[in-house]
Amino acid sequence: MRLSRTLEGATVAAHGGNKAIIAALAANLSIAALKFVAYFLTRSSSMLAEAIHSVADSGNQLLLLVGGKKSQRAASPQHPFGYGRERYIYAFIVSIVLFSVGGLFALFEAWEKFRDPHAIEGGFWWVPLAVLVGAILAEGFSFRTAIRESNHSRGSQSWVKFVRSAKEPELPVILLEDFGALLGLAFALIGVGMTLLTGNGLWDAAGTAMIGLLLVAIAVVLALETKSLLVGESATRQDVEKITAAIESDGGRLIHLKTLHLGPEELLVAAKIAVSRSSTGEQIATEIDATEARIRAAVPIARVIYLEPDLQRTSALEDR
Repeated sequence: MRLSRTLEGATVAAHGGNKAIIAALAANLSIAALKFVAYFLTRSSSMLAEAIHSVADSGNQLLLLVGGKKSQRAASPQHPFGYGRERYIYAFIVSIVLFSVGGLFALFEAWEKFRDPHAIEGGFWWVPLAVLVGAILAEGFSFRTAIRESNHSRGSQSWVKFVRSAKEPELPVILLEDFGALLGLAFALIGVGMTLLTGNGLWDAAGTAMIGLLLVAIAVVLALETKSLLVGESATRQDVEKITAAIESDGGRLIHLKTLHLGPEELLVAAKIAVSRSSTGEQIATEIDATEARIRAAVPIARVIYLEPDLQRTSALEDR
């Protein structure tokens, strides 16, 4: 029953991640179209940078959905531990897209505008302001959805710790993207607004440069955090403590323990446990089965468990 409830919780968490992704995708597709219209009417570099930013974000959300779908494939002889890390791979690709398509493009556009600064063109000065205000409202709704879904699994953690320790990559990615989008829109609003007030295109260029630097910074943070997941992270401290307690309950003794996330909701547990010198093979097998059952009851995402029995020593040095 406890395993069923936890697996249901993992399903709810994954559904929450998809809900946040779909909300962000819907917002970014509509916003991107409006930003391109505003750019073609005004030739504002900030609007072009923001339009490309929204396109990059939309592509990123599609990548996250594809990664989630591919990670659900059943294990095969070639991939005996399954495809759970597909979600990490696609999240890492997101950071690359955000860095190149979003950040570097905005910085290039800012450089071009610094070289040839010009005021907002055309008689539609109000269009970029209306689009940016509408985009802030839409991104705010998307950000609110991501916050609400993240709160289901964040618990009492700070937001920084949640982003750094989360094993599910989708929600931290959406959180950082939406937060970056809101800041980027604020930079664009300042750049466009000051350009309209002063007639100096350098404000537009400065807003574009700030958007580019922001996207590069977010992409670097995402890349570093996702790389850690790709390399292989251990279970959380709380889960390690639960596994240790499960092994050592009922008179068991843990010699050493290693854990590895095969995916967000799949944990590999490898441990060496002490057995009595007088234990028979049947008794050792029974003890291993009972220990596995206790581990799975304590941490249901421990799907792959390898327990190695060793003779009980008199000192920790001998156990090695």
